[in-house]
Amino acid sequence: MTTPTLLLVGHGSREPGGNAEIEQFARRWRQDRPEWHIEVCFIEFADVLLDEGMDRAAAHAQQHAGKVLVLPLILNAAGHVKGDIPYALEQARARHPQVQFDYAPHLGACEPVLTVLRRKLRHAMHRLDMPDPHGTGVILLGRGSSDRKANGEVSKMARWLWEETDHELVDVAFTGITYPRLERVVQRHMLLGMTQIVILPYYLFTGTLMHRIDRQVEHLRKQYPQLRFAHSQYFGFEPEVFALLDERVGKWLRGAPHATVRYDVTGHVPHSHDDHDHAHGDHEHGHEHGHGHSHGDAHDHDHDHDHDHDHGKHTHAHEGGHAHDAYPQHAHSHATSAVGQRDSDDDGNDAIRHCTHVSTF
Repeated sequence: MTTPTLLLVGHGSREPGGNAEIEQFARRWRQDRPEWHIEVCFIEFADVLLDEGMDRAAAHAQQHAGKVLVLPLILNAAGHVKGDIPYALEQARARHPQVQFDYAPHLGACEPVLTVLRRKLRHAMHRLDMPDPHGTGVILLGRGSSDRKANGEVSKMARWLWEETDHELVDVAFTGITYPRLERVVQRHMLLGMTQIVILPYYLFTGTLMHRIDRQVEHLRKQYPQLRFAHSQYFGFEPEVFALLDERVGKWLRGAPHATVRYDVTGHVPHSHDDHDHAHGDHEHGHEHGHGHSHGDAHDHDHDHDHDHDHGKHTHAHEGGHAHDAYPQHAHSHATSAVGQRDSDDDGNDAIRHCTHVSTF
């Protein structure tokens, strides 16, 4: 019996603990599935990147079934999932024509992830003084992307949470690239009468962004002492994540329909960090710099120098030459159906702009 060859692809982090946790995840998965050969590589910020990971997987596959399944351990399909990994796959196919490389779907918005979020929310509620959902707003905090479909997946999960719970307000916020940002959504919840807020980071593993979220929550506690906050941690080690990957592999081994995906990478330019450093130090001020770098392929980068502060009706987003653009209040929730109230500065485009009202992704 041949051993299936799997290549688990993590994002990679400047925070060494983030990459170490992905390696730990792989070790645990190997223990659960000793009949599979599981390699690990990263998209960036690591020693073993995509090309080397593909070569290692190909070397094993040549001695066995001659096939490799590449599994992105990533929640949303943005530039890395749609461009960088498929491009590396095409290059690997050219280097190893005798090996069949297949590509599994990313984790995505799905019932197992919803189950994890519901459990995280339930545990966070138990840490509050008054675990009453009617007075407790929920903010699902995603990474943020220049890809609207990736942002839409986060919004979809927020909508599902609202459908499955008794909370009147379940909103999304993002740590970078796009809007709304966390503090603006907190302000909205406070104005709509919430006395407690649960923040659910939509992240799999630790890293610089998770550390930033911890600091932001501490800042919010000091900034809004009239509110009670609880926030959960990342959830990559939850059993549902392992089960979801098991399901992906099982479908591939059975040859089930839609077990693999393909992306057109014609014209894709692989991203490189050689030209500039995306890190801007590890410090915070009371101001927000929305440094969303677009590289033409929906490739997203967050910066350690990302600060949360609001200036009345707008947030200053410094991009490129640091031009200040007034950003309208996009932090919207289920106010129409659940609270019976809309934003005072709403321009009638809620169904288009405000993500938790959008139901068609």
